[in-house]
Amino acid sequence: MRHPVKRRVAWSPTVVSPDDAEGRDGDRGSRAVGGPDQCHGAAVTAEMTDWIDVSVTVRHGMPHWPDNPPIVLERVLDLGRGDDCNVSHLAMGVHTGTHMDGPVHFLPGAAGLDEMPLRATMGEARVIEIEHPREITAGEICGHRLQAGERVLFRTSNSARCWHRGSFEDDFAYISEQAAYLAETRVRTAGVDYLSVGGYRADGAAIHRTLLQAGIWIIEGLDLSPVTGGRYEMICLPVKLHGSDGAPARAILRPLGRHPGQAVGTEAAP
Repeated sequence: MRHPVKRRVAWSPTVVSPDDAEGRDGDRGSRAVGGPDQCHGAAVTAEMTDWIDVSVTVRHGMPHWPDNPPIVLERVLDLGRGDDCNVSHLAMGVHTGTHMDGPVHFLPGAAGLDEMPLRATMGEARVIEIEHPREITAGEICGHRLQAGERVLFRTSNSARCWHRGSFEDDFAYISEQAAYLAETRVRTAGVDYLSVGGYRADGAAIHRTLLQAGIWIIEGLDLSPVTGGRYEMICLPVKLHGSDGAPARAILRPLGRHPGQAVGTEAAP
């Protein structure tokens, strides 16, 4: 049987608007992952509706680190122009939006992000709310009694202000030079709610190296505005790029019940 020949058209990119980029789950702060519009009629259980998306939506022209590539999201085939389907072209740096850093990002010869063990970002995690408007300090986090093997996400003022602005914010809250405290504690994973664990005007390279040399996996660019401090089940999976220093990721959280006196995240560190 002869198949119909696809009609070729001249490439004329169409920028995907923020509204299109948001898609059906554009109000992801309040709509659960796996909701009715994504299950195509499948039965929706309580477990499916508990998940909270804490990723930012990748969109054309979104804020990015100043010396990183800009984000380009364009429609190269378009049903509205008579093409057989919609096809988009995406170009961006691997440290765009919600993403993870691989050890090789700052450590020569170290592992790429494709070698990350899945348990680094799947399992119980703790969200810690930070009061200091510009820094995540050892003085503030030591009171939370972090333990070896924990996955910890820091919710700062960034979530409420930085992601709602159209350009890069250079005064975001970051992990201060006291990152050594996290290294000494031997947490498994550390996540922050803007584009870097290190400050724009601080020694960001040193902060990255301190964490990565301690074997800590880094999640950056989270939007933790939909959640509060507490214990959660976390899934955060980066795109599997060979030998890469970073990769975009989708991160979701599901609240866990509180059990007074129970230790948090007591799995042995890798």
